[in-house]
Amino acid sequence: MHRSMTPTAGIVTMSKATLFISSKNYSSWSLRGFLLARMASLDFDIQQVSADDPSSRAELLMQTSSIRIPYIVHDGVTVWDTLAIAEYLNELHPGAGMLPADRVARARCRSVAGEMHSGFGALREALPMNLRMFRPNFTLWSAVRADIDRIAEIWRECLGTWKGPWLFGEHRTIADAMFAPVVTRFRTYDVEVDAVCEKYCQEVLAWPDMREWFAAAQKEPEQIEELDIEF
Repeated sequence: MHRSMTPTAGIVTMSKATLFISSKNYSSWSLRGFLLARMASLDFDIQQVSADDPSSRAELLMQTSSIRIPYIVHDGVTVWDTLAIAEYLNELHPGAGMLPADRVARARCRSVAGEMHSGFGALREALPMNLRMFRPNFTLWSAVRADIDRIAEIWRECLGTWKGPWLFGEHRTIADAMFAPVVTRFRTYDVEVDAVCEKYCQEVLAWPDMREWFAAAQKEPEQIEELDIEF
């Protein structure tokens, strides 16, 4: 929880933020924003933008060149883009451990979070996030397989180096929030991974904030036919 000191009165006040999200069922970026805000112990309310909103719908269907939801409004500042949100929240609460304390681990954390943020286009397109769906024996084309293999490689390297259970050791970091929606995609589309990666997936799915989000997604009334269609 962010606390700001009033210079004149010398009293501690708390600033409440608002996190604007789109669909809990379909929006991987909204999930990342929520996990980051919780990780930072930010005091925030959630305001949900309707899936029928044209700009929100375009983002969910990947028909726009940029992602501006989720965004956080806090102390007169508006921050969008999940990496920018992550860095802002880390500045607000550096003691939350959103980035590793070790310089080498911190550099790697930023690198893999950035790779997730900007890459894996085939996986995003072919395996959109959908928490209410399960597609057993889903066919994966070669480009998607390449993305999955690279993600598994990142996980194995991090878990092998920093010994888990999270990517950079005993504490969750920005990287775990960035990859959390990938874990849901692996479950939705019945993607098999090795034992090391499977153990990490189980850890992510057991994360209380993930469980809370997942439960809320099941109750969400909105449905986007383009993302629910059988293909």
